[in-house]
Amino acid sequence: MQNSERSLLDHEALTRRHFIQMGVVGAAALDCVSSLGRTAPPPAPDPAQGSPELAKAIESLEPYFTSQEKFRDVSRGKPLPHSLPAETMRKVGLTRETWKLDVVSDPDHPARIRRPFSQKDGTALDFAALLKLGEKHSVRFAKTMTCLNIGCPLGSGIWEGVPLREVIWLTQPRENLRRVFYYGYHNDDPQQMFRSSLSIDRVLEDPFDLPPVILCYKLNGEWLNSERGGPVRVVVPEAYGFKSIKWLTRVVLTNLHNANDTYAEGNNDLESALKTFAARLSFPKQTKPGEPIPVTGYAQVGVSGLSKVQVWIQSNAVELPEGDPYFTTAPWIDAQILPAPRNWGAVPGGKIPADTLGFDGPTGQPRAWPMRLGKAHWAALLPGVRAGDYTLRCRTIDDKGMAQPMPRPFQKSGNAAIEAVEIKVKA
Repeated sequence: MQNSERSLLDHEALTRRHFIQMGVVGAAALDCVSSLGRTAPPPAPDPAQGSPELAKAIESLEPYFTSQEKFRDVSRGKPLPHSLPAETMRKVGLTRETWKLDVVSDPDHPARIRRPFSQKDGTALDFAALLKLGEKHSVRFAKTMTCLNIGCPLGSGIWEGVPLREVIWLTQPRENLRRVFYYGYHNDDPQQMFRSSLSIDRVLEDPFDLPPVILCYKLNGEWLNSERGGPVRVVVPEAYGFKSIKWLTRVVLTNLHNANDTYAEGNNDLESALKTFAARLSFPKQTKPGEPIPVTGYAQVGVSGLSKVQVWIQSNAVELPEGDPYFTTAPWIDAQILPAPRNWGAVPGGKIPADTLGFDGPTGQPRAWPMRLGKAHWAALLPGVRAGDYTLRCRTIDDKGMAQPMPRPFQKSGNAAIEAVEIKVKA
């Protein structure tokens, strides 16, 4: 099925039932976008008037889950590990048949464990043993994968694997274990090694109802392919992508208290969790005076949740006031957060697999919406405006009432900037 067909199925209920009722504000609202200082929002849309343009934009939205081949790729390595010849991949353990995992104590800062897994000693964990653990312990959950320093998600999916703690407990740790270091395949070149780490507390326990950290081997019900980090990668549910190391080969249990992450070298915040923010997907770059403006977009739902998405169109002829860099006094208009789709896209049969965390088994619907660590689509029909040049912005309000980019506006802890795009209105 093509993406456009899936998208139509995803949102047909909403298009027919929900947004056919969304209307436009009359001519009296034309002046409401020209003043930044107004605290009162413009009148609500007239539900008696429909919008074919908005319905069409909703129908063409992207599927909720991303097929493996549609993910954006920010892999590291020269050459990229997933581009290696098949024979080389087999030789270095990047196939399911040849994958091996070391789980050992840090020789310099040892944690006391009784049963290390080591390729050198012939005791490394292989793929068959991991799947055997999965028969009892496997979990699956929905997550949007996002790079800390990129302003849009790489893709969303249902990730499946064995909690990392199950493997660590097999090593029979006893004491002096404070942190877990882990590495991916790096072409046998120390200069290319990509490292990340977690506190042992986060590995052994799942705070705030988060899913567990997993050794992941499936995405959307299919074996994890090499470009996505297969045969096995780490997936940390609440974290940015640099914590979810691809091509996992080695786990080191250490008594060190500090992180060893490669991303620390770039002045990045290593403990930052996914942020909530909004971005647009479709909007008219040029429209006519008085013509309603249909806008769609997505919101990444971080650990702070999502309660609202808001939009605002501002005349470029109006000066922005000083001392309000996050536009807290702007006349923002609430957009509509679209409901959960009927067909989720890149999962078998478009249905959520049984026992997926956060979903109701009998119905396959999310227990809460929007879901944390994922995304939600949104739509708005803005009132028409007079001729001129305008800037369109969107933002989120999280479950604590904090407006984007707060409470963490700093780029090195993940993108949260308020997006701005230009719209020209001319006859």
